[in-house]
Amino acid sequence: MSMFGVAASALLISMLLVLVRAFIGPTVFDRILAINSIGTLTVLLIAVHGYLVGRPEFLDLGLVYALINFIGTIAVTRYVRFKKLGPVDTSSEHHGEI
Repeated sequence: MSMFGVAASALLISMLLVLVRAFIGPTVFDRILAINSIGTLTVLLIAVHGYLVGRPEFLDLGLVYALINFIGTIAVTRYVRFKKLGPVDTSSEHHGEI
């Protein structure tokens, strides 16, 4: 097994460990962070796979996936925090009103 095969195996093991973290939580933000980590590890796995099969254009696919992962994480975190995705009125938060 080549060094990149070992790297791919290590990434898969890391993904499994992060998936366990996603299931046990304990908070929703821990789960969001775990899913984001799975996305990051997936980008690395795509890059390693592209190298193994001799297809450097897989790196471009990995970068697109990284952008989608980032935007999705921001959207989910915003939805969990504010319960909507549109503009948020934060005027009551800055004045100490509850």
